[in-house]
Amino acid sequence: MALTLYNSLTRRLEPFEPLVPGRVGIYVCGPTVYSEPHLGHARGPVVFDVLRRWLERQGFTVRYVSNITDVGHLTDDADDGEDKLAKRAKLERLEPMEVAEKYFWAYFDAMEQLGVRRPTIVPRATGHVTEQIALTEALLERGLAYESGGSVYFDVSAWDAYGELSGRDPSELVEGTRVEVRSDKRDPRDFALWKRADPEHIMRWPSPWGEGFPGWHVECSVMSTKYLGDEFDIHGGGIDLVFPHHECELAQARAAGKPFARYWLHWNMLTLGGEKMSKSKGHVVDLAPLFERIDPMVVRFHLLRSHYRSLSDFADEALQASAAGLRRLRGAYASWPSHAGAGSPSEAWSEARARFAAAMDADLNTPEAIAVLFDVARDANKARDAGELGCAAAARALFDELLGDVLGIEVAPATGDESELLEGVVGLLLEQREAARKRRDFAAADDLRERLSALGVSVEDTPDGPRWRRLD
Repeated sequence: MALTLYNSLTRRLEPFEPLVPGRVGIYVCGPTVYSEPHLGHARGPVVFDVLRRWLERQGFTVRYVSNITDVGHLTDDADDGEDKLAKRAKLERLEPMEVAEKYFWAYFDAMEQLGVRRPTIVPRATGHVTEQIALTEALLERGLAYESGGSVYFDVSAWDAYGELSGRDPSELVEGTRVEVRSDKRDPRDFALWKRADPEHIMRWPSPWGEGFPGWHVECSVMSTKYLGDEFDIHGGGIDLVFPHHECELAQARAAGKPFARYWLHWNMLTLGGEKMSKSKGHVVDLAPLFERIDPMVVRFHLLRSHYRSLSDFADEALQASAAGLRRLRGAYASWPSHAGAGSPSEAWSEARARFAAAMDADLNTPEAIAVLFDVARDANKARDAGELGCAAAARALFDELLGDVLGIEVAPATGDESELLEGVVGLLLEQREAARKRRDFAAADDLRERLSALGVSVEDTPDGPRWRRLD
């Protein structure tokens, strides 16, 4: 089965065929680095990290570009308000680039904890101002933009295809939900390619139209095509970016003669206890404190347990369910022998491997792929208990490949400092088991022993009391 992806541009599932055989170019809109990374920053990188891993597993060479916005993203997400970095810089009494550096590294530190590999290229908007001016000049020369009072705007009325990505009727679009017309715009639907810098504006560059700064949308059109070519394979982002950001990206790129992205992939929103996350309302969870109480791998696992185009909720109950599920998989993995002279994993688990691949090829259906791994864990545990150690060893190798390498989940048992925690937890369970034996509740004692065995812990009763060891 060939990989199929849901293309937001055509609104249907399509077989994926790269522009250049054997090579895939991906561009994903990265964060605006003006605050601590939060859960809203996590889903897209995790999803596209898995897509990248899966493509590489199929033999593709992937160039994965994800930008950093460090100028031009205004507080109203359109053409008004303060620059988000400049506003934060005033609040923290730092230079804007200090703010950008601080949160740039905080973001990538968090991604590393989530097991997200670094993009091939991480361009910054401030490093590509010259190219953004050049694209603006090209659109002016084509008669698809106009200068007004030191700012330059894209003329939506001159581009009939505007609205093709979002499906919105251009005649009904009035700058999102606002109805007032800016004095320097001909039409409220028009969007900024270049903005005149007011005297108090900190971040500014010289241009043919005076000192100013690039519009938010033009940044991604420039950086994606610079590193992937005028036409490339996949453009990704959150569903909240479809309009206006991606709509404007597509319009200005194609208006400049660039075919641009062939497949558009959008991940859905995260909710927190059923309510949409909102940075402006403070209804978010920062990643650093979250990782202090929850294993980042649990967060990654939780994100992959829902399809990327579905809502994903981060209620505590849902996270705890994901944590329990990951413990089951890790416990089963730890109980299987690493070597038993068995045949190859492909021989022992060919059907499971095929089902996993079919799920991944079906628009990256990670929930179904994970369900396959739970089935493997159940069947491999039965094989282990039946003495079929070769089959169990093959399952362990399969988990290394599919759960570890493809889904990016660390599957190895706890080591280092966590070994003390493991010893303490097992000790508590053995105390409960001994208490059950003393009150002659042998069913409960046997149940605890079986559950420990499923987690990879062997218990031996001796005259000096129970002893335990971790199964190889």
